[in-house]
Amino acid sequence: MPVPLSPLALSSLVTTLRTAGCVFAEDEAALITSTADDPAALTAMVERRVAGLPLEHVLGWAQFSGLRIAVDPGVFVPRRRTEFLIRQAVELAPGPAVVVDLCCGTGALGAALAAALDGVELHACDVEPAAVRCARRNIGELGRVYEGDLFAPLPGSLRGRVDVLLANVPYVPTEDVALLPAEARVHEPLVALDGGGDGLDVMRRVAAEAPQWLAPGGSLLVETSERQAARAEETIGGSGLIPRVVSSDELYATVVIGTMPAAP
Repeated sequence: MPVPLSPLALSSLVTTLRTAGCVFAEDEAALITSTADDPAALTAMVERRVAGLPLEHVLGWAQFSGLRIAVDPGVFVPRRRTEFLIRQAVELAPGPAVVVDLCCGTGALGAALAAALDGVELHACDVEPAAVRCARRNIGELGRVYEGDLFAPLPGSLRGRVDVLLANVPYVPTEDVALLPAEARVHEPLVALDGGGDGLDVMRRVAAEAPQWLAPGGSLLVETSERQAARAEETIGGSGLIPRVVSSDELYATVVIGTMPAAP
């Protein structure tokens, strides 16, 4: 049950959040009051938010592609811009599809694609134990979640069978990590943010192995920044996939897609 607040108490809460730097203080106040079970929980949630925790960690969930995704402390928060990647994946997926969600974090991408399509065989993995626990909660009976580095924990039986390979890899250049908002820099795992010198180190590893796992006509989808897109496209093309770049001005999102050539 939402915690009822008088207009004066709600105004005070909004002021507290705005003073703490919350740009959308009214919206956050509404989300916090609707999520808290009682006044004590409300107070604790406000204190955590004022202390700088991401709103999603405070709430314990994030809205993503129409789903409420559980978000545990210390786990990467799914971004709204990544919904654009899901839209591209839905368009590319065949009927029943074999889907792999690499660097899955909360499992939001895999869960969203499984919810949008019928007959998905879903596999997800992450190197962070906290992320794996969270993803297992979100994916549940929709698929299997593995712990390990990129492709390493996946069953060998998936080689050559994957129709859609989602890889929301870290792509922030190492020297830019310090420039990220504290919400991300302090409260999300570095391994989910730091993409190496130019931000594309993990993407290169994924691109190099992807052809071994993709089915003929299957596609790899990777989110990147606009300034990295040309280099990412070149790298994915160099792995033997047919690359293209798509973008959304609305969501400020850039996705590089690499498609496995169809069998002759």
